[in-house]
Amino acid sequence: MKFIDEARIEVHAGSGGNGSASMRREKYIAFGGPDGGDGGRGGSIYVAADSNINTLIDYRFARIFRAKDGTGGRGADCSGAGADDIVLRVPVGTLVKDLATEEVIADLTQDRQRVLVAAGGRGGLGNINFKTSTNRAPRQFTKGAEGETKDIYFELKVLADVGLLGMPNAGKSTFIRAVSAARPKVADYPFTTLHPNLGVVRVDDNRSFVIADVPGLIEGAAEGAGLGHQFLKHLQRTHLLLHLVDIAPYDEAVDPTKEAKAIINELKKYEQSLFEKPRWLILNKADLLDPVEAEKRAKAVVKGLKWKGPTFTISAMKTDGCKALTFAIMDHVDAERRAAAAVKTDPSTSAD
Repeated sequence: MKFIDEARIEVHAGSGGNGSASMRREKYIAFGGPDGGDGGRGGSIYVAADSNINTLIDYRFARIFRAKDGTGGRGADCSGAGADDIVLRVPVGTLVKDLATEEVIADLTQDRQRVLVAAGGRGGLGNINFKTSTNRAPRQFTKGAEGETKDIYFELKVLADVGLLGMPNAGKSTFIRAVSAARPKVADYPFTTLHPNLGVVRVDDNRSFVIADVPGLIEGAAEGAGLGHQFLKHLQRTHLLLHLVDIAPYDEAVDPTKEAKAIINELKKYEQSLFEKPRWLILNKADLLDPVEAEKRAKAVVKGLKWKGPTFTISAMKTDGCKALTFAIMDHVDAERRAAAAVKTDPSTSAD
């Protein structure tokens, strides 16, 4: 299935049905009076998060959604039928925006979370509503209100605890295959990964986290080089970023430190908040070097970056060092989850 993470659609809610101006006419019943019913409500349009889907491909070609109008009222005090609502299903993690106002309507981060994006029009009033002691045969009725029409923008930001950063061929896809059941494509050429991949890393029966692998960045991504910054938004919800660096590149002229600095600069250009997220340095492909040379190159990268944060040297291909890394990540994610839960339950953080 093709991965689509943006979509623009039009939504047209249904209009309400008109009220009825009917008079009761039956044999032997004099002065029957008004009996016109109200019009039915027009159909509304909702957007709902669904954990069973993971792409916005349903909105790639079908871009206009119209709810039906309510039916008009009738005599004998019969109200018109309301139209059915339309529910548009989107992946969990979808941001819903109004294109006209650029207002964020909702951020759907939980399964079955639902938001109204276009309200159906109310039905009109029948003449039975206008009967008074002095106006016993009213002919007034009201028309149904028009339904809302909006241009909506969907933006999917995947929900993951951990995100992978790195140059193409740094071993990100190999790493996610090594620690989870995800099976992204792996090959010996750059830009093998063309869309984000998610994997669930289970460290034991009751502890797990979700890791996201996005296409690799290259220097100049801010100007559109490679795949640009197109997929970095999928790392915005993560608790931790893993910066993978290839310390055994095929081309000996490639400097791992320089490549790592380029990624850091591109991250800073994209968004300051993403740049300030916790990041760990993961030095990959140590199995291609003898232990002494691997340690030497690892120290050179750490020194060149003036790196002060956590550092791990691993081989994603042979899974060397991966288990210890996943347990360390799990501890970090657990701490972040506890902190987030404490903020939610702290009365002092609630609005007055």
